[in-house]
Amino acid sequence: MTVAELSKRFPFLLKWGKLLGVTGGAQVLIQGLGFVVGIYIIRVLSQEQYAYYTLANTMLGTMTVLADGGISTGVMAEGGKRWQNPDELGKVLATGMHMRRQFALGSLVVSVPILFYLLNDQGLLWWESGLLILCLIPAFLAALSGSLLQIVPRLHQNINELLRINVQLNVVRLLLTLPVLFFFPLASLAILASGVGQWVNNFQLRKLSLKRANWRVAADEGYRSRIMAKVKKILPGSIYYCVSGQITVWLIAIFSDTENIANIGALSRLMMVLTLVKLCIDMLIVPRYARLPSDKGQVIARFFQVLLLVLALSAAIVGAVALFPDLFLWILGEQYADLQYEVVLMTISSCLVLVSGIGYMMASSRGIIPNPYLFIAFNILAQVAILYFLVDYTTLAGVIMFSIYSTLLNLLYRVVDFLYQTLFKIDWTDSDV
Repeated sequence: MTVAELSKRFPFLLKWGKLLGVTGGAQVLIQGLGFVVGIYIIRVLSQEQYAYYTLANTMLGTMTVLADGGISTGVMAEGGKRWQNPDELGKVLATGMHMRRQFALGSLVVSVPILFYLLNDQGLLWWESGLLILCLIPAFLAALSGSLLQIVPRLHQNINELLRINVQLNVVRLLLTLPVLFFFPLASLAILASGVGQWVNNFQLRKLSLKRANWRVAADEGYRSRIMAKVKKILPGSIYYCVSGQITVWLIAIFSDTENIANIGALSRLMMVLTLVKLCIDMLIVPRYARLPSDKGQVIARFFQVLLLVLALSAAIVGAVALFPDLFLWILGEQYADLQYEVVLMTISSCLVLVSGIGYMMASSRGIIPNPYLFIAFNILAQVAILYFLVDYTTLAGVIMFSIYSTLLNLLYRVVDFLYQTLFKIDWTDSDV
């Protein structure tokens, strides 16, 4: 059967083939540029400076999660219901922006003193720590706006424009990072270059969003209350994630030395290639999943189809790294050449995090969110037990094993909760589900 005949008989294959081809190709370029920047930073910075960079980047992720608190999930869920109405979609986005500015201030108040202490504890002088934090703040503020501005083009599936903007982001980062770090190999300048690139990216995202949503309208109290309902469910988990989601770095920072901070940061950067999978699913599948009709069978089936696909891909990736660990470590440079065992463990951990994260994104896009208090209690008890009985948290391998065990239990909990809510708790006759 020819390609033309296949296209006529199965038009959805042609549609998804084009989408995956365009999206996958662009994401390879986007992640390739980002990967080159990341590896360049690893190779140019000393292990000491890369340890500081790792701590700052880890705190940036924590600050961003804390400042979001579930707002972007609420905006996606509400926007998915009104995505064809520019005025209403604009109100949803404006409300999310207003709420996020308020949350950002609280995140800075909590996070900055902790980062300052950790940097000083690893040997930075007070003024060097202050300079690094000042360079981090623009990147933090830009990341907050960017994640919300992407929601409108994602809902309308403006894939080509969104990909072009993301390519531009990594090109700007590359052009800024290469010369700056060549002459001044400092963690603070590496962070600042990333922040400048994100601000350029946000300007383009704002222009693209204006085509589909009148986000210059005032925030709406009705949407605020509905988004806040999602936030109340997600925020406790977000606060917990601020600790547990980056706990491998925190454990190394507290109980080990600067070298191991750099080691785990370098291995984590190598695993960033998995972001390609996550972004493709986040851009192509999650918005469509959010728009599915309220059909219990279809919602459950699509959820598990995507998870099984990602699990199969993850197994192939782990197998490749286990067979050729030296090849992957060569990418990082001689400073990290002796981490053959750890790189395999980190690959397993990162793939499990990928699967769990995709499960969360899909479920939350339908407003299916675990009870935060039960979820947190389960994970804390599990992690305490793992730390006490199963791993040596003073070693790099032990910390990564802790992440593997924790993520497995996290994934199990999410799947069980998803099934419980979809099968027994949700009223599928409600059009807002």
